[in-house]
Amino acid sequence: HNTLTMAMSISGDRFQTSAPVDQIIRQGTERIKAIPGVVEAAAGNGLPLQGAFGMPFDIVGRSKGNAPATGGAGYYSVSANYFKALTIPLLRGRTFTDRDNASAPGVILINEAMAKQYWPQGDPLRDRIQKAPGFGGPFAEPPREIVGIVGDTRDDGLNKDPFPTMYIPLAQMPDGETALNSRVAPLWWIVRTNSDPHAVVAAVTSALREATGGLPVAHIRTMDEIDSLMVSRQRFNMLLLTVFGASGLLLAAAGIYGLMAFSVEQRTQELGIRMAMGAQTSHLRNMVLRQGMILTIIGVAAGIAASFWLTRFLASFLFGVEKWDPLAFLLTPLLLSIVALAATWIPAVRATRVDPITALRFE
Repeated sequence: HNTLTMAMSISGDRFQTSAPVDQIIRQGTERIKAIPGVVEAAAGNGLPLQGAFGMPFDIVGRSKGNAPATGGAGYYSVSANYFKALTIPLLRGRTFTDRDNASAPGVILINEAMAKQYWPQGDPLRDRIQKAPGFGGPFAEPPREIVGIVGDTRDDGLNKDPFPTMYIPLAQMPDGETALNSRVAPLWWIVRTNSDPHAVVAAVTSALREATGGLPVAHIRTMDEIDSLMVSRQRFNMLLLTVFGASGLLLAAAGIYGLMAFSVEQRTQELGIRMAMGAQTSHLRNMVLRQGMILTIIGVAAGIAASFWLTRFLASFLFGVEKWDPLAFLLTPLLLSIVALAATWIPAVRATRVDPITALRFE
């Protein structure tokens, strides 16, 4: 929350090496952080929920064993304060600092998902990673030391598990990789505020024009808005399911009421005879209720059994909740039972008001 994002094209000739890109990021973040209401500012070549570049890698010195020695992961190049700006937690080690520049040894961060998959029993902070092994060209560089593990982000949708991800400092990107990256992807600015982020849009865009020599920004959105766009399809599907579910509930209630009312009417003579023989109204009411609820319990039990089987088809609609969510499996049968009880109660009460003389004459 309270996080503003915007994209900037850096495809010009002046951004074919990493040094000028690093310079405008330092100048831009300094100017943005001077704006009242801004808590943190950073930049990167991507955002959570927007997808990530992929990059193969080797774990230097690891032989084939229980844990894989090579694989692929999401790949971001980010500024030092990227994780603070997005409140991505540091789990072990350290994050990047301004000292992780082009003249410093190469470093890399990995996320928790990557640590669990490739170091199930080991310590990632003791290893080095060679990204894009054998690629050469713009990706050629020495192995990087793993200096920290950060929390997972959902880069390919909220309904998909986090995948292994690597992060390197923007200031340490090889020049060839920077030139390639600047042609295919924008630079994303992230601004965290202590209030509504829309209030600082004008000040932030003005500060960035001054810091970058007039470069414009686009796709100005908050992370909340990006989140809403990502789940818009699921929300529409959920709206449809809610409408169909509510319609089904109304039809079920009407059906139960109609069935019980018809059943009571068919038994008018029987009920009249019972009352003439001295049956108490409470006994008649309870008898009708009991018979109606027995049918309801049988239907609810069959519905629960069917729902356990049907959950596999609904799993793709869910995120943030298990498909075997106990709350849903408790509340839904309870709601249906309450509706059935209400739909059965009215015919049951009517049954107790039958005049015995009228009932005996009923055909």
